[in-house]
Amino acid sequence: MDAHRVAVLALDGVLPLDLGIPVQIFGERSLPYRLTVCGPTEAVRTDSGFAIAPCADLAAVADADTVVVPGYEPAGHRPPEPVLDALRAAHRNGRRLVSICTGAFALAAAGVLDGRKATTHWWYTAALAADYPAVRVDPGVLYVEDGPVLTSAGVSAGVDLCLHILRRDLGARTANEVARALVAAPHREGGQAQYIQAPLAAPDGGSLAATRAWAMGRLAEPLTVPDLAARAGMSERTFARRFVAETGLTPLQWLLRARVELAKELVEEDAHGLDRIAERCGLGTAANLRLHFRRLVGTTPTAYRRTFAARS
Repeated sequence: MDAHRVAVLALDGVLPLDLGIPVQIFGERSLPYRLTVCGPTEAVRTDSGFAIAPCADLAAVADADTVVVPGYEPAGHRPPEPVLDALRAAHRNGRRLVSICTGAFALAAAGVLDGRKATTHWWYTAALAADYPAVRVDPGVLYVEDGPVLTSAGVSAGVDLCLHILRRDLGARTANEVARALVAAPHREGGQAQYIQAPLAAPDGGSLAATRAWAMGRLAEPLTVPDLAARAGMSERTFARRFVAETGLTPLQWLLRARVELAKELVEEDAHGLDRIAERCGLGTAANLRLHFRRLVGTTPTAYRRTFAARS
């Protein structure tokens, strides 16, 4: 592979860790990349209070084969038009565009993500989807490759994405060697769904708050919609309509998510087997627990426990 030009575009409020990831990985001298850190101004303020001095201006974006936009704060801030114009021109010219964390907002503001699947840190996926409805936001994955545009979640997912790019460019052996040098996993199982604390509608909010709190204390029981409606003193039809209005979920969807959230806590903390955990969560059997856990969390209970279990 001939020297591949990588421009890391540092925007105002850049997150130092996000900036360091592509610099560390693509700046490795043994690899066939020529790295340039560029910015819209001579000094760029970081989110941590210090400034950096990029070694090039926006012209480096036009010269690059790959442009990486690290995350920045505040995420919803629209970059200056010269930055957006540079990103649009790079996209029109067939360059590979990459974002880490909230860097996806810059690509979205430039229109690069329109009609594409993309992701960002789970904390910001709802905001990205609301601000840019033309973007197909996937909140559950670590990174997305949609043609020449690649986006990733938070800091560690930026490492995952850069290693993925190395595998694409230079093969698995090189990517694995770099991963070992970083003391990082060459590939992580599951997506960022396993890191999300799923909001289940605050028990103390809305007219059905008491009913939800009652249900949260009885997840091991075989609760049904008629049970919940009777507890709320409503007809099933009225109850279901109000429940969706308050939570955005049907009663059964909410119950399932609540049970899986409880299962996550027990998998982290409980030494019992999966059958016992499934029973305590109201999911019945270990097989049923594995099915719903994989679907909602994006990984298996066993893999989740390895990642998050408390260590003595």
